Amino acid sequence: MAQAETDAIKFAYWVPNVSGGLVISNIEQRTSHSAEYNRKLAQIAEKSGFDYALSQIRFTAGYGADEQHESVAFSHDLLAATTTLKVIAAILPGPWNPALAAKQIATISYLTNGRVAVNLVSGWFRGEFHAIGEHWLDHDERYRRSEEFIRALRGIWTEDSFTFRGDFYRFNEYSLKPKPPQPLPEIFQGGSSRAARDMASRVSDWYFTNGNTPAEIAKQVDDLRAKAKANNHSVKVGVNAFAVVRETEDEARAVLAEIIAKANPEAVNAFGHEVKNAGKASPEGEGNWAKSSFDDLVQYNDGFRSNLIGTPRQVAERIVDLKRAGADLILLGFLHFQEEVDYFGKHVIPLVRELENAEAAASLAAE
Repeated sequence: MAQAETDAIKFAYWVPNVSGGLVISNIEQRTSHSAEYNRKLAQIAEKSGFDYALSQIRFTAGYGADEQHESVAFSHDLLAATTTLKVIAAILPGPWNPALAAKQIATISYLTNGRVAVNLVSGWFRGEFHAIGEHWLDHDERYRRSEEFIRALRGIWTEDSFTFRGDFYRFNEYSLKPKPPQPLPEIFQGGSSRAARDMASRVSDWYFTNGNTPAEIAKQVDDLRAKAKANNHSVKVGVNAFAVVRETEDEARAVLAEIIAKANPEAVNAFGHEVKNAGKASPEGEGNWAKSSFDDLVQYNDGFRSNLIGTPRQVAERIVDLKRAGADLILLGFLHFQEEVDYFGKHVIPLVRELENAEAAASLAAE
């Protein structure tokens, strides 16, 4: 079983910079992808105790996300509207070259006192790549390219006359000035497959995985951290979750049941068809969405599997269970973002801190 982290668990939320909310359902979602809505949401999240926000990268419409704002520009706008919140900009190898990404992020880091981070998305949407004329790579090749991308980013950010000879990227005595301020922007990556864990164990600061039970998360964490230790590297873990927090568990379960009952079958099945290019396409048949049911796919990243459905106390206890399994961060989606982020900050995060403090005190007493 993975060892619990001693640091307080961190919280992030999905930025709704694409239309349609975070579930593929016709249920009412009081969430907007507008700039005005998102600026206010970022300010609410910052005040509510959230540490990070993660912008989404989409190039084409699909699954209810008919409109999409570009992730890096949108992230910069949210940073300008806040003072302490860190914003993670999603970047997709293929459309982005490491030189462009390094320069964009270095400048934004300079302008925002180091509050920008990167989420490198290895790519799961084959139809999107076809639509924009980008070459599609097989599953493990996408992670090889992503690893080179990260090595190039770090090299550009830390070295003068950076030279790199990879299979996907080449640099010849390239010097970026000014470089981003220290500490360097954190690099996140997604994935649950063997290739994703192998890559994270070598180069990434953070490893995002789809929602799952504490037992299944612990298996990934144990494998990931054993590999990272062998590579003299350390990596933190973020777990996706969709939270439905209500005064009673029955109320919360009823909301979940309504989300699934009002799911858009055509859109969910289309999404399921696309994600076969992700985890199921890995040589071992594991990874994100490899074992997802129809109900799981109603929430893009298996968020229901993390089971943050219930009262504030129940949800706080389950978050601490995920922390014991090795999670360092919970990445959250909500039905009605502004009001539910506010509620979560007032009613769940304080209980999580209370439980963490009690566990730390008990651990000290036992020594």
